[in-house]
Amino acid sequence: MSLEARIRKLEAADEIRRLKAHYCDLCDDGYDARVLAGLFTTDAVWDGGSLGRFETREAIRRFFERMPRVLSFAIHHLTNPVVEVSDDGENAKGRWYLLRTATVIAGNRAVWIAGRYDDEFRREDGEWRFQRIALRTRFFTPFESGWAEVPFLDVG
Repeated sequence: MSLEARIRKLEAADEIRRLKAHYCDLCDDGYDARVLAGLFTTDAVWDGGSLGRFETREAIRRFFERMPRVLSFAIHHLTNPVVEVSDDGENAKGRWYLLRTATVIAGNRAVWIAGRYDDEFRREDGEWRFQRIALRTRFFTPFESGWAEVPFLDVG
């Protein structure tokens, strides 16, 4: 692989990490559903396992519109990023581990959320967008109880 091709892949990986950070900032800043939806391809999937699966940009937008009525506060803490860009520079995969502090509106309850994001990206019109976000939650637990006692809180 040429030096130029290697540099393009490194720049693409950096753009993808910035896209993921922007996604987290938007979620943690009140879920601007219109802007969040614009980060996805039209045929994208947001798959949160037990948190729900939403197919198409429009369904993802509607999901994010509801989130401010579920969580009044949230901060993403992402670690262990791995971004792999395809040789043609048009697709990529990424992985991040998540530790999230949040407040569930129902009961004004502080919670911990941990899991792993496995994402897929596609370059569209010169910009990287999410093709698929898959979040596998390892625990969603009340702050005061912890994950050993209550690994999955029912938030209705």
